[in-house]
Amino acid sequence: MALPLADPVFLGLAVAALIVTGISKGGFGGGLGILAVPLMALTVSPVEAAAIVGPLLCAMDLVGLRAYWGKWDRRLLAWMIPGALVGMACAALAFDMITVQGMRLLLGIIALGFGLHYWSQPLLGRLSPVMRPWMGPFAGALSGFTSFVAHAGGPPVQVFLLGLQLDKTRYVATTVGFFTVINYIKLAPYAGMGFFTRETLITSAVLSPLALLGMWCGVKLHGRIPQLLFYRLCYGMLVVVGLKLTADGLGW
Repeated sequence: MALPLADPVFLGLAVAALIVTGISKGGFGGGLGILAVPLMALTVSPVEAAAIVGPLLCAMDLVGLRAYWGKWDRRLLAWMIPGALVGMACAALAFDMITVQGMRLLLGIIALGFGLHYWSQPLLGRLSPVMRPWMGPFAGALSGFTSFVAHAGGPPVQVFLLGLQLDKTRYVATTVGFFTVINYIKLAPYAGMGFFTRETLITSAVLSPLALLGMWCGVKLHGRIPQLLFYRLCYGMLVVVGLKLTADGLGW
């Protein structure tokens, strides 16, 4: 199998995905980490994309831990992490039942759903539910499932934590603590399921400086750039990617 890096289209998409993901994780809570696999899945299989992104997310998490160590909400982590373990176990059991085309469709629907949800907030904001800490296991389970399938676990946790109205730093630090745990736990089942190949590991290693750069930029930009503008641009991209993957999944 040829290295994905030999494809200039893949390389361009990977660079964009990792920079955006790093900035989002490092500065704004990680919701846009959902972009990485869908973007790469435009040129490689979803499984291959997930295998490439997994180690890169783990590298990003080390930067996040250093920047936000001890600033997370331990009580919320204690609520969310057990739920995430259940969600990941369910995803691992169901993984073989999803075809490549089905995974593209699932990714497209996830991307479209979260993108359109973001853009509908000005109209539906008053209908948004008030979150309570005990809802953490449910958010954690959904995040664990989507994270295992496509590294798309950010939005469920983002919706939950934003609904609690945490201060910005505690919010970002809690997402960093949560995803560090589940991203490293995912490595074992990914390896056991044969996700990692020589080609995916080489690709991850070559792209790792970009992942670390994006994360470093996010930490530095935390509180320094308009968050609203950043999310508008990236969620617009998310809708476009979601449409493309949905069309591919449906065979259009």
